Amino acid sequence: MGRWDGLYARLPVAGQHLAVSAYGLYWRRLRFGAGFEEALAGFRARERWSLAEWRAHEAGELLKILSRAAAEVPYYRETWGARERKGAAAGRLEELPLLAKEPIRANPEAFLLDSLRSRRLLRFHTSGSTGTPIQTLWTAHEVRSSLALREARSADWAGVSFRRPRATFSGRLVEPDPESRGPFYRYNAAERQVYLSAFHLRPDTAANYVEALRRHRVEWLTGYAVSYFLLARMILELGLSVPPLAAVITTSEKVTEEMRRVMEAAYKCRVFEEYSTVENALFASECERGRLHVSPDAGVVEIIRPDGSRCAAGETGEVVATCLVRTSQPFIRYRVGDLARWSGEDCPCGRAMPVLEEVVGRIEDVVVGPDGREMVRFHGIFVDQPNIREGQIVQEALDRILVRVVPADGFGPADEEEIRRRVTQRLGPGVEVAVEKVPEISRTAGGKVRAVVSKLGAGARVAVPHEGDSKS
Repeated sequence: MGRWDGLYARLPVAGQHLAVSAYGLYWRRLRFGAGFEEALAGFRARERWSLAEWRAHEAGELLKILSRAAAEVPYYRETWGARERKGAAAGRLEELPLLAKEPIRANPEAFLLDSLRSRRLLRFHTSGSTGTPIQTLWTAHEVRSSLALREARSADWAGVSFRRPRATFSGRLVEPDPESRGPFYRYNAAERQVYLSAFHLRPDTAANYVEALRRHRVEWLTGYAVSYFLLARMILELGLSVPPLAAVITTSEKVTEEMRRVMEAAYKCRVFEEYSTVENALFASECERGRLHVSPDAGVVEIIRPDGSRCAAGETGEVVATCLVRTSQPFIRYRVGDLARWSGEDCPCGRAMPVLEEVVGRIEDVVVGPDGREMVRFHGIFVDQPNIREGQIVQEALDRILVRVVPADGFGPADEEEIRRRVTQRLGPGVEVAVEKVPEISRTAGGKVRAVVSKLGAGARVAVPHEGDSKS
């Protein structure tokens, strides 16, 4: 547990609300600071570009970032040979190697531009949905551009705004006490945002979540798709009344038709899907006609076959992305860890932005507590664990969790104890936690690590569909 997390956990609930609001004030100033409005106007202006305009923009941006990476980023400077440097100088992605997550995890600073190595940057960790969280480094300008992108291409399309009251399901441990009787949220008054706990959601707490929406006059919802689905199912089962909402914008997991049906019935508004990464390597969002558009000015997206050739429309392949918005730590031909396929049809909305027919996977197994709480993104226990190379959560029973880890040098009893502490904090003290050190974690047929695996039988309450080995 970090210093600030430990301090937060010791505060009374009122103090935690204040701490979250102070944090929100900092983020509001950061995200809406100088350059936000300019970035927002740019994303909105480019939205209706023609296909020819998009292609010209992509070619120009690619040429700049590839040339700069070859000369100014240590990792590429040291690993690219003459052929790769020539391809980069010509802006030809297909002549460059794919980038796995491990080199970034091992040395994130090696991907920084030389000119930024002495600057103080913002640091974020990926969720580690493939079992390997990595650290990303951002400038303040990139944070603002990232939010401007979501405001223009996600919130705008759904008819909402990040300036309006919202609720969020994320991996934040907003309620540190696993046996808390509530409330199961904290309020960020600076941004009029309700942080909902993803780790206390069960039938007997669902009404508390709905009351938080009503009390703080929440207008729209955003965050983990599966968490909102689980809450929606409880709302319908319990007959709870939800205050009027304008939209739900889901993140992190794929939305199935069943999930969409349940959420729209419970929340009485449209659900809009968003597909992106913490690394900001790519961004796709659902338009008013229900199509998932890739934003070409956020990143270049390739869908490729095992031999590296590009997939045709309707053909499933591996997603590879090259950052265009976040250029301080450029990830080039980055293996996102997902499978997807392009649509071969133009969207009726008229936008010339590429359309994804489907993102295959990204729905992970749900972890269920002995008291019925249901949790997603449970692999967050591996974030900020420098002595773990890879990890996997296996739920063997309601009261038994196995944590497999591939240890790095320095892994010891304190790391094992921290794993047990984090699992217990999420599930409560009535769960047996075993830690198993392994030389490697088995891959799926698609070469991925399943970060969360549930062995619960059909008698468990979990009814969330998942894509098996194709997910990340």
